[in-house]
Amino acid sequence: MHETPPVRFGILGAANIARSFTKAVAASPFVSVAAVASRGEEKAAAFAAELGIPRSHGSYEALLADPDIDAIYIPLPNDLHAQWAIKAVQAGKHVLCEKPLAMNAQEAIAMYEAADAHKVHLVEAYPYMSQPQTLKLRELLADGAIGRVQSVFATFTVPFCTVEGVALRNPDDIRFDPARGGGALLDLGTYAMSLIRIAMGERPDRMTSVASHTPSGVDQTVTSLMHFPSGGTGQFNCSLSSAHYRQAIIIGESGIIETDYSNHADGHETLTMRVKHGAGKETVFDTISVPGTDGFLAEAESFARMLRVAPQQWNGASRAESIDIAYALEAMRDSFAKHAWVELAAAG
Repeated sequence: MHETPPVRFGILGAANIARSFTKAVAASPFVSVAAVASRGEEKAAAFAAELGIPRSHGSYEALLADPDIDAIYIPLPNDLHAQWAIKAVQAGKHVLCEKPLAMNAQEAIAMYEAADAHKVHLVEAYPYMSQPQTLKLRELLADGAIGRVQSVFATFTVPFCTVEGVALRNPDDIRFDPARGGGALLDLGTYAMSLIRIAMGERPDRMTSVASHTPSGVDQTVTSLMHFPSGGTGQFNCSLSSAHYRQAIIIGESGIIETDYSNHADGHETLTMRVKHGAGKETVFDTISVPGTDGFLAEAESFARMLRVAPQQWNGASRAESIDIAYALEAMRDSFAKHAWVELAAAG
């Protein structure tokens, strides 16, 4: 890939996550952030000057029209993902869109159909999926290291608010705005659901969920139980008002995997998984260590390899995984609103 030009990203928006992404890829020979756009020229110019980005645009439309941009990174509020991803692919740009890909499954499907129509790539960004830790997890599952998966528990909780639902940091945080797709489910739960989808390899066929809500009306804590066509089960939890905890336990017929499915690690940090190779009580866990990296960098370079080398070089979420995750998150919302089990449509 050193013989090919770097993939030139344009970033829609100047949010903090865009700043983290830009810093992470700054030294990469395979990707570069060539431009940034904001709703105002001054904000875009200030962001570009701070981070050494060559060009800035005072509108999203201007960035999409920039002929020197190969791909668009979308870190916008959740309710804007579908709208701007579709506009980006219509402009002939490849798209790396932050999770959650969309507000619901129909939006996600429409986004992929638009990408297909304009012959560009669209993928959902989960930094942890490009970590060597997750690549090793996928390898273990594919090799049958723990046999057929029977059950999965995945959780992601962060103390963004008090138990009464009062924001602990920024009271204007869009996580607490229902109109912008706020709430624990789309902010944190999408990670836990994506891990469950990796482990089970299929979409749930039915689930039931319960939730508590903040005074602003977003889901604060969500817990779900789900069943899969294979007969396996999943347990899911996410919360905006609990101590930080990110963990998954995958139980197979002949072993167990425990992982924190980390997003980021510095270059000197190793990430680990505990693996039990055996079904017996006496079997002990082994610890598998892998090198850690910055997840933004890993996913951006995987994205670049997809464009410059071959589509199979992408090591993040597949189309089927992203659509299934969108269906599952939508079903969770439906379930806790109805206080009932919800059936999911079979994967097409």
